[in-house]
Amino acid sequence: MDFGKVEKIIFGNGKLKITAKERKQIEDSYAFLESFCKDKVIYGINTGFGPMAQYRVSDADRQSLQYNIIRSHSTGAGEPFEPACVKAAMVSRYLTFAKGKSGVHIDALELLAEFINHDVIPFIPQHGSVGASGDLVQLAHMALTLIGEGLVFYRGNLRPTADVLQELHLKPIEPHIREGLALVNGTAMMTGVGLVNLHYARLLLDYAVRASVMVNEIVASYDDFLAPELNHLKNHSGQTRIAQWMTELAESSQRMLKREVEMYHPHKEKVFKHKVQPFYSLRCIPQILGPIMDTLDYTQQVLEEELNAVDDNPIVDITTKTVYHGGNFHGDYVSFEMDKLKIAITKLTMLMERQFNYLCHDKINELLPPFLNLGQLGLNYGVQAMQFTATSTTAECQTLSNPMYVHSIPNNNDNQDVVSMGTNSAILARRVIDNAFQVMAIHYIGLVQAVDCLKIKDELCESSRCIYNEIRELVPVFIDDTPKYEEVASVIEKLKAGK
Repeated sequence: MDFGKVEKIIFGNGKLKITAKERKQIEDSYAFLESFCKDKVIYGINTGFGPMAQYRVSDADRQSLQYNIIRSHSTGAGEPFEPACVKAAMVSRYLTFAKGKSGVHIDALELLAEFINHDVIPFIPQHGSVGASGDLVQLAHMALTLIGEGLVFYRGNLRPTADVLQELHLKPIEPHIREGLALVNGTAMMTGVGLVNLHYARLLLDYAVRASVMVNEIVASYDDFLAPELNHLKNHSGQTRIAQWMTELAESSQRMLKREVEMYHPHKEKVFKHKVQPFYSLRCIPQILGPIMDTLDYTQQVLEEELNAVDDNPIVDITTKTVYHGGNFHGDYVSFEMDKLKIAITKLTMLMERQFNYLCHDKINELLPPFLNLGQLGLNYGVQAMQFTATSTTAECQTLSNPMYVHSIPNNNDNQDVVSMGTNSAILARRVIDNAFQVMAIHYIGLVQAVDCLKIKDELCESSRCIYNEIRELVPVFIDDTPKYEEVASVIEKLKAGK
C-alpha cells in the first residue's frame, strides 16, 4: 500500500477490504502454526515474554498468556493520540497480519478492518513505548479494545469498548495461539504517527513554497535566484524542483523584477534604493527548502517500506516450514526518519519566522511600516505581538529538534539493551509540526497585511491572490488593535485541513 492510499483511509473515506489472497495467506499461516507448535518451544506461545521467556508456560495456560500480555502492558500515560494517528497505526498492524507471516487467526484481521472502516478509535495514551520490542504499551491499548475491553472514541465520544461493539454487532476476538503477542509486538504506532506527520509535513512544505513566492513579490525581488541555469549547477534534485515550482507559481506575477531589465545597463546611482540582492531568507529558498523536500521524499520511502513490512516476532514462514526468532519489531528506521523530519520542519519554521521578521522590520525591508501597522504608530501595534508568538514557538521547535534516536536507555532487565525510542521520536516530530502550523498561520496573516500596506493585490500571481482572498475571509484587514488569537486559530485550522 502506498502513502496516497493510506492518506485516503486516514483522512478521507477510504475503506479496507480483506482480499481473497490475504484471507488464504492468513488462514494457511494459522493452520501451519497450529500444527507446528504442538511439540516445540516457541517464544510467546509456550514461554513467557521478554526476560520471562526462560519460563515454560503450560498448554492449559496458553490463552491466559495471550490475555495477560495485553492486560499487563496496558499501562500508558499522558494525553491520548489523535484519531488519525491511531487509525494509521491500525492500518499498519492490518498490513502486517495480511502478509500471512504472523500465525494469527483471521478474526484479528477482520475486527481490525471493522474498527478502521467504522472509525472506532482505541484510546491509546502517548507515553509508554521505547520502540524496541515494538510499541508494546501503546499497541496493548489497541489490543485491549480488540478483546472487548478498555475505551474507544466513537463518533466523538469516549466510550467503553464493549458498548460500541454491541452497538455495531461486532464480537471481540478471543486469542487462539499468539494473537496477544502479535498485536502488541511491532512498530505500528510509530509508523502510524509517522505517516500522519508526513501528511502534514508535505502540506507545510507546500505552504512554505507559496509563502516564499509571495514574500518575494511583496518586496519586488529580482527573479534570477530561481533561474534553472543557476540552480542546476548545485546538482541537488530538491533545490532544482523548488526553484522550478516557485518559477511556475510566480509566472503570472507583475511584481518580480528582471535583472537584465533593471540592472544590466549603465547606472549613475551611488547608492541603490532597491536591494541588489535580497536577504537570504528570501533569496536562498531553493537551497533551504530543497533538502527539506529531499528529506520528505526519503521519509516517505522508509515509511512505506515499514508500513508494508512484517514487523512481528517470531515470524511464521510456511514456505520453509519453520518459525524464525529475530528483531523485526525494532524501530530504528522510523525513529531515525522522525528525527530527520522534525529537523527539516524546524528549519522550515525558522525560514518562515525570518521572512515574517523581514516584513515586520521596517529598518531592514525599507518598504513597509513597522510591524505592518496600518494605524497610528505608537498608538497601534499591528502584528508586533504576533511576532512574540512566532519567535517563541520557533525556539521551542529548535529545542525539540535534539535527536531522540540516540537516547537509548536499557530496560526490561537489560533484555532490551539497545532501543529505538521511535514512538517518542514520532511524538516530538508531531509537536514540531503542530508548532510549524502556528508560525505558518502568523506568517500568512503578515503576508496579506503587507499586501494591503502596499495595495498590490492585483499585481500578485494567481497563487498569492488565492492566499490573500482565503486568509482575508478569516482575518479582515486590521487597523485597530483587537485580540487575534481566535483568528490565528482559524487560519491554523484551515491550513491543517489542506485548503
